[in-house]
Amino acid sequence: MNRLRNLASRYPQQFWLMFCGMLISTVGASMIWPFLMLYVSEKLQAPLTTVAALATLNATVGVLSSFIGGPITDKVGRRGVMVFSLIANGSAYAVMSQANSLPAFAILMSITGAVNPLYRVGGDAMMADLIPPEKRPDAYALLRLSNNVGVAIGPAVGGVLATASYSIAFYCAAAGLITYGLLLALFAHETLPAVAAHSRADAFGGYDQVARDRRFMPFIGAMTLTQMCATLMWILMAVYAKKNYQVPENLYGLIPTTNALMVVFFQVAVTQVTKRQPPLKMLTVGALFYAVGVGSVSLASGFRGFWISMVVMTMGELILMPTSSTYAASLAPADMRGRYMSLYGLTWPVAAGIAPVMGGFMSDTFGPPTIWYGGFVAGLLSTVWFVMLHRRGRPGGDGEPGRVTADHAGGYLDTLLCFDIMTHRVAVGGRPQAASFCGV
Repeated sequence: MNRLRNLASRYPQQFWLMFCGMLISTVGASMIWPFLMLYVSEKLQAPLTTVAALATLNATVGVLSSFIGGPITDKVGRRGVMVFSLIANGSAYAVMSQANSLPAFAILMSITGAVNPLYRVGGDAMMADLIPPEKRPDAYALLRLSNNVGVAIGPAVGGVLATASYSIAFYCAAAGLITYGLLLALFAHETLPAVAAHSRADAFGGYDQVARDRRFMPFIGAMTLTQMCATLMWILMAVYAKKNYQVPENLYGLIPTTNALMVVFFQVAVTQVTKRQPPLKMLTVGALFYAVGVGSVSLASGFRGFWISMVVMTMGELILMPTSSTYAASLAPADMRGRYMSLYGLTWPVAAGIAPVMGGFMSDTFGPPTIWYGGFVAGLLSTVWFVMLHRRGRPGGDGEPGRVTADHAGGYLDTLLCFDIMTHRVAVGGRPQAASFCGV
């Protein structure tokens, strides 16, 4: 109990509010988002290219929203942006359960694309405000732990619900997101540093400084290629598995659940290793796992093969995602965190705007397996890019951004204690009381 109290005191109360809210929102949202493109495909009876175009529309609006959201987050604050994002996104999911035409889905996908990135921008900036650099790797690992406990529960339940009624799954998603938004509105305080609020008169400027950052922008390019692998897996694999190999929703739901459980059981332990290594070296290793995972889908012919592909990609995710978040935050000046983290957050919507529509086109033109050939190439390119960035930098240097030395490894036992408690409760069927909802 003393160690548990020490862990609680190691991070501010608002961090634990985000930790608990992440779980609530993710349980709800993950009941629907792994199956969303499958639902739209069956509802509209449209070809894969058309369905993937909706994902591209969602992502394109998300890109524009992220550019605006970064300066707003740096000017007016983190909390309001996060609350608006969660409540608006939840409301859109509730309405989406009644949509039955392509224009209706296009409008709703545009709305979710506009508001979804705002939480990610505000949440990443708030985390950087709340947590000092030496504690960020463990803090990001704990948030991913909370997020993936939710993903472990949501898709498994959502797959069963979707088989009976998609409307229930949509309403559960809406309830989870809106609940978290209300918790933030009622109990969170603003973390915007005073220097950020008064640093720039132009509320929508400042990206020129970010664009000149010769470490940050190449990192963003490589991350976008890696995220293209992930978006193919999360957006198109459910449709591919059902249409070509008749894998139903209630069985497919175990695949994203496996991804989440791997993060729950292994993320903290993996982070203890990766945070002591040069970040770009770890990003290289993670990107290679992404490439192999997405490429191996082309070899699968049933549930077991798709499951193995997700396991391989998740191994890369365990290495890459906390490392990339920490690395991005370490490069961002205090008065520019919203802008830096908004561009970091763009890697997902940009990838989601490119990869699914290209995958859908390749599938309809050259055959379904070519989706995964393209993803494999993108993964290899990102791996090579990270290798080049690592060699150009200062590998192994104590001053490399995002690296935590042994002197800053305090909290290892306390973090593992939290991990042990949560994984034990999951293993025995309990419901833990403790991220990006939507896959991050």
